[in-house]
Amino acid sequence: MAGYKPDDDYDYLFKLVLIGDSGVGKSNLLSRFTRNEFNLESKSTIGVEFATKSLNIDGKVVKAQIWDTAGQERYRAITSAYYRGAVGALLVYDVTRHATFGNVGRWLRELREHTDPNIVVMLIGNKSDLRHLVAVSTEDGKAFAEKESLYFMETSALDATNVENAFSEVLSQIYKIVSKRAVEAGSDGAASTLPSKGETINVKEDASVLKRIGCCSS
Repeated sequence: MAGYKPDDDYDYLFKLVLIGDSGVGKSNLLSRFTRNEFNLESKSTIGVEFATKSLNIDGKVVKAQIWDTAGQERYRAITSAYYRGAVGALLVYDVTRHATFGNVGRWLRELREHTDPNIVVMLIGNKSDLRHLVAVSTEDGKAFAEKESLYFMETSALDATNVENAFSEVLSQIYKIVSKRAVEAGSDGAASTLPSKGETINVKEDASVLKRIGCCSS
């Protein structure tokens, strides 16, 4: 197939982290995106796991390394290592459990304490298929995202709604920042400023690039 590259051949490697309370569906978002699988019986994640998936963005192969950890308090000691090197984050709450939305601010503070200030963050309202049980309105999710300059999307890992879109949007925004930085480094020899194949990118860029809300739930 034209343009196909094997899994270990990529132009950029971006580390993303999944954060949010236990039981909001982080692991199922990860498995739906990377393996197109959903498990109703999934257990709480113990410690840390990660999966990878490569996307083609603007003719480049971008490999996402996505880390998933438990939301329980007793695993909090791993935070600094978990966040290290992350250039994107999906902050997940459960639209049917208002308490998980109430904790989003605390997760965001922790994320910002451990990562570069210009990390690309998307707020995710998961389990949107359970519309009859919704406790957090789309408007409330959007309002929080706008206040904190986050992207926002509602997803369903169960029926796959917006899962690919959410990850792709985060990766595309990171890629835009990295590409812009390379171009701004100077047209003469700009190619030499691009990272070597497989280098993990740390985003250092004007925060204003990120200060706009992304896709909505529609």
